[in-house]
Amino acid sequence: MAFCANCGTQMDEGVKFCPSCGTSITGKPAKPTKAASAGETVEKTETKKGNPFLAFSKPYMEFIDKGKLFGLVYIVMAVVNLLIPFAILYVVIDSGFLKLGIKYVAAFIFTWLVVAFAFWIGFQIWLERRKKIANYVPHEFSATPVFSEILQTFGEWLGTITGIVGAGGGLIATIFFGNNNARSLLSLIGMGFLSKGNGILTIIIAPVTGFFIVVSSRFVAEQLRIFAALANNTKEIATNIKNKDTAGAGA
Repeated sequence: MAFCANCGTQMDEGVKFCPSCGTSITGKPAKPTKAASAGETVEKTETKKGNPFLAFSKPYMEFIDKGKLFGLVYIVMAVVNLLIPFAILYVVIDSGFLKLGIKYVAAFIFTWLVVAFAFWIGFQIWLERRKKIANYVPHEFSATPVFSEILQTFGEWLGTITGIVGAGGGLIATIFFGNNNARSLLSLIGMGFLSKGNGILTIIIAPVTGFFIVVSSRFVAEQLRIFAALANNTKEIATNIKNKDTAGAGA
């Protein structure tokens, strides 16, 4: 048995040209036929020109392949954080809550400032975490770790919003309306479910709930990243072994 000096393919004795790459066993490459040369020319021309029926989708395909779609999720969520406080403001004005008296207006103003602060923090969380996913895109198994980062960021965001808005809103509602009459204000900002409108309990339960949301999301995200790291490392090891075997066969 013999091996091609160019590509390492195993050949039978007496073969004049490599069946894989066409290299002559004397070291002179076989000349391609005219038909083959013409076929290669047509293929290169088509590759260069591209299929006109599919060319319009190429920018979108490149957008996905380069992982830019993942970054878009972070940008959208960051923008949403800037819009939510104004959406809450619109809902409260439309509900007629502010027509109940000066005490309700003052309570909502302070609560809205807390809400705006919380979602400003949320905006920064999504904007800053966007940079982390760039490290995963080059790998073959990139969707899993990127999804884990999105999941972790979502948990950090949700836990932060729950802790700040719940504790701040509960404190303001208790001050203005009393411990047992805080439900109306807490329900407007979506925190009435934490302790059924009990202001003091909301102050305590909201940060604890937010903490567990953050920890739980990070735990699940870390398990996904471990799985992806094992898959990438296994793939890399298999590739290295295959390359060594090919190099050894060609020696």
